[in-house]
Amino acid sequence: MENFKSGQYINQGYYKSFQPNLINREWMINDPEILSLLSKADRELGRLDTYSHYANIDLFISMHIVKEATQSTKIEGTQTNIEEAFLQKEDLTLDKRDDWEEVQNYITAMKAAVGDLEHLPISSRLIKNTHKTLISGVRGEHKLPGEYRKSQNWIGGATIDDAVFVPPVHTSVHELMSDLEKFANDEFNILPDLLKVAIIHYQFETIHPFLDGNGRIGRLLIPVYLVSKDIIRQPILYLSDFFEKHRSLYYENLMKVRKENDLKQWLKFFLVGVIQTARIGVETFDGILNLQKEIEEKLNSYKGKTDDARKIVAELYINPLTNAHKVEKLIEKSYGSAYKQIAILENLGIISEITGGQRGKIYAFQEYIDLFKK
Repeated sequence: MENFKSGQYINQGYYKSFQPNLINREWMINDPEILSLLSKADRELGRLDTYSHYANIDLFISMHIVKEATQSTKIEGTQTNIEEAFLQKEDLTLDKRDDWEEVQNYITAMKAAVGDLEHLPISSRLIKNTHKTLISGVRGEHKLPGEYRKSQNWIGGATIDDAVFVPPVHTSVHELMSDLEKFANDEFNILPDLLKVAIIHYQFETIHPFLDGNGRIGRLLIPVYLVSKDIIRQPILYLSDFFEKHRSLYYENLMKVRKENDLKQWLKFFLVGVIQTARIGVETFDGILNLQKEIEEKLNSYKGKTDDARKIVAELYINPLTNAHKVEKLIEKSYGSAYKQIAILENLGIISEITGGQRGKIYAFQEYIDLFKK
């Protein structure tokens, strides 16, 4: 790593683009500080992954994905929060609908990418499929969904003249992405997977292969890669929240690799992110298990049948917002029966009404939502 050279700036006339070196090569990383952080990250990730064996883990995956979607798109400037992500489009004011659609696309893209791993490795095909899902029908829909760029792009600045960073020329994108793909799937490379995915993320963001959506795709690739390598069995580690909270350091450390060949600082930042995010994930799952016990005690305390109420609660772990129409359909009974069950859950303190209106009432499983906001 001491001899690492990230690439070089190439004069393109009135601007300089950055041409990264290929990453599919032999790596030797023996820095004690990096190895110590790697050990801690592996340990914390192992603790988090034990929850993948939990019987009802699938119930909670959607909440993790929604949190990731809101945080990753927030880095790009959207303002949708977790509660809003679960609302229907028509329940939002017009000014919030574009942001909401981008979050929904991210959720769909993440699920599709994890599903694609059943028949595809980490590859240009998987990445392009994911990108097409991500930006189709939203603000970037005219920027070649599912295709690598065919022109120069840049990061920051109103024009390329005052850009913060200019990625490599478009004619080298296919070669660079092919190299990244080989590196991701090189089983003979002894580099630990957490370091590999950190380098993959850096290289992807440096190549910036698409005209739009590069940041979101690059962050999405982190859990997808870890699932593909069985480091985690379910997509339950998401670094976007960490990156968003330390946004300036995130961009600064990526640039330090390009300008100063300082890969060490990027790897340290990334591993600290894994450690902190995994710890928060463990706390969240512990909180979910404790909340389940509390909910069960509340339902057991009710002097009456709770079969329908339990059905509703199970659904709330997947989607923590509900209304009378959803409940009616779920329990397959009358509208009046649906309101009766809502009243039971409201009186038990499990859900609360959040709209404040007389019509179109929406109820939230707020304690559950709050676990993902910590």
